Amino acid sequence: MHLFNVITAVGLLSPLVGAINASKPTASTTGQTAGIQALVKRRIPQHENSFIFSLTNDTASAVDNYTVVSTVDGKIHVQGTSLSSIVYGLNSYLSDVVHVDIWWHAGSQLQDAPASLPKLSSPLNGQSIVPYRYELNTGAYENGNRLQSSKFQQKKELQLDWMALRGINIAPAWIGIEKFFIEVFREVGFTDDDILDFFTGPAFLAWNHFGNLQGSWSSNLPFEWVDNQFALQKKIVKRMVELAITPILPAFPGFVPRAVSSVLPDAQVLHSIQWVNFPEEYTEDILLDPVDPLFAQMQLSFITKQQQAYGNITNFYTLDQFNEMTPPSEDLDYLRNASSNTWKALKAADPNAIWVFQAWLFAQNTTFWTNDRIEGYLGGVTTDSDMLILDIWSESIPQWQRAQSYYGKPWIWCELQIYGATINMYGQIQNVTKSPILALQESKSLVGFGLSMEGQQGNEIVYDLLLSQAWSSDSIDTKAYFKSWAAARYSSSKRPASIYAAWETVRTTVYDNTNLTLMPSVPKSIIELIPRTTDMANIIGILGTKLTYEPATMAGLQDTSLFNNSAYQYDIVDWTRQVLANAFIPIYEKILQIYNMPNQTAESRATQLRTQGEQLTRLLLSLDLVLSSNKNFRLSTWLSEARASAPSPAYADFFEYKARNQITVWGPSGQLIDYASKGWSGLMKTYHLKRWQMFIDYLVATEPANYNQTEFQDVLLPWELSWANSTGSQPDASDEDLDVEDIIRKMAKQWSEIFA
Repeated sequence: MHLFNVITAVGLLSPLVGAINASKPTASTTGQTAGIQALVKRRIPQHENSFIFSLTNDTASAVDNYTVVSTVDGKIHVQGTSLSSIVYGLNSYLSDVVHVDIWWHAGSQLQDAPASLPKLSSPLNGQSIVPYRYELNTGAYENGNRLQSSKFQQKKELQLDWMALRGINIAPAWIGIEKFFIEVFREVGFTDDDILDFFTGPAFLAWNHFGNLQGSWSSNLPFEWVDNQFALQKKIVKRMVELAITPILPAFPGFVPRAVSSVLPDAQVLHSIQWVNFPEEYTEDILLDPVDPLFAQMQLSFITKQQQAYGNITNFYTLDQFNEMTPPSEDLDYLRNASSNTWKALKAADPNAIWVFQAWLFAQNTTFWTNDRIEGYLGGVTTDSDMLILDIWSESIPQWQRAQSYYGKPWIWCELQIYGATINMYGQIQNVTKSPILALQESKSLVGFGLSMEGQQGNEIVYDLLLSQAWSSDSIDTKAYFKSWAAARYSSSKRPASIYAAWETVRTTVYDNTNLTLMPSVPKSIIELIPRTTDMANIIGILGTKLTYEPATMAGLQDTSLFNNSAYQYDIVDWTRQVLANAFIPIYEKILQIYNMPNQTAESRATQLRTQGEQLTRLLLSLDLVLSSNKNFRLSTWLSEARASAPSPAYADFFEYKARNQITVWGPSGQLIDYASKGWSGLMKTYHLKRWQMFIDYLVATEPANYNQTEFQDVLLPWELSWANSTGSQPDASDEDLDVEDIIRKMAKQWSEIFA
């Protein structure tokens, strides 16, 4: 039996399919395709009248189908069983036939479609193998800076168009949610001061939503910003519905301000654990127990207010209560009652509610979440179709197998790939194409494929690959896929053979990690970590540094004919960044060799260390120069966006400080240092290079026998904190892209031995 028939035959999907159709009244009741037509007008205005879009009558199907044909009058007719399938069919034609597409940071190249669109000699058909295609980790780093300017709205518009064209039909919609927290908290008696003490700064709100953090370690979150976010969110959810992306709205998770003991003295509350060594004043959040009737009351108000604000757009609500924290009791009855009361409160607020739940807690704390406790917690929801579970890291640490396919609950196979929005090239293309197909064959409750990465910069091809796999019942041939993807990526009539050869090289090396014990996710560059004499270049596991390929195999993009292509400009900077990051490793290893060389004088050692330190400095300055050639790799882009997101100039320094803090010390005093480190110009020159220079100075001044990492970091931390506080200084602030070709050629000449 075909895979999609297996899913349909189980009968599990009927309530879920009904829910997703009911949440999109434009698609299911009127059959209008205005949102798709608007997308074409927005991205390919010269072809506004070149396409015909139509829905078939089979809109209740558990899976999506599309057909693309050329009409007798020269138009392209895209027909599908859902709006999402129509948009995906449109992209299949544009990407595979016209060879134009839309990209995260390179922007849309759809406008490069020729004046005369290619005719199809035979129909282009496609069929999804899962009803859901999901995107967005609710802790993603892309939402740290949310501008009110037209620049951010253009970014979000681009992202939504990208999502729709990739077939994504369900995604979280978090922006502006703080407004509803404020209103609900006020209703039950909290003052504005109580509420201000609840929120984190703007770059850390995702962890506030999960109950890991409360309060801000500088200024308070301005309510004016919240109001602006809410206004922006109304535009976002409207566009999502137009593009057939069902919003998953946040539900009330139960976290309340610390003043609850005085404001609501009779409330039943729970205290969460300390999170990653944060001071108590910023963690150990207070959770209103779901068994308290007040929880259901606040849930009803929270969801009702969103329905009033956005309309009847969804029945999906995301809610996570024990993310990276241990529940207060391991008793099975308690766990069952906690989820049961949470579910019942959701259903009381929206009788059609489906609880969307991240299974990360099961992977993060396997000691607590034994199989019987997982079963007990999930068992509190007695109607399986009322829950949709996201298996967040399916490609490396899947939980669905040990949890017996979540005991019948519908779930989505998700690709995480990246933590902290780390910038490094990496992929598991065999795993991403084979494992979800095997899971679909083995698990009757698997209903979707999705992306759950912590950020969207780099490795775009591996994410496209999984979304494409959602439309193929056989594992995708990655060799053919990479070639086709590169053809669309550079949208040029003349693509040199060297382009395909370069992508084929990285396909079989950089993007083909199969040793998940060695490196289950994107490795970090040692450049971006606190220097030390041990445990640097070969760390394995999550946030490790070990390369899964030989650095010499890292091919370069060197063709000059495509330098004017925005995607090529992005890629050549990214690939050159990777080559230089790899080349840094032997320089570091030489430093250690010199430092630990026996039978040498302190003077000789110091001289050699200084010489090697100069080599290190030259490389990092070269890297900084390369990165500065593209705005997507600049610190100033991040900081200027943070300042622009402030509701008034009075808050600009605060917003910039939070942005600086997140990508460096990550906390008031370095709680998660380097977790979200970045390979950006400006940051490379003023932060990472300075730390390495301080490291060289410490080695020169310290005998190997007396080396003390704690002592070094005690010297380093005050400087790191001062850098995070040095707002207003943007050393690479340039509005114009520099001549990347000239920069890379000069750098390559200077570092010719790297490219040998």
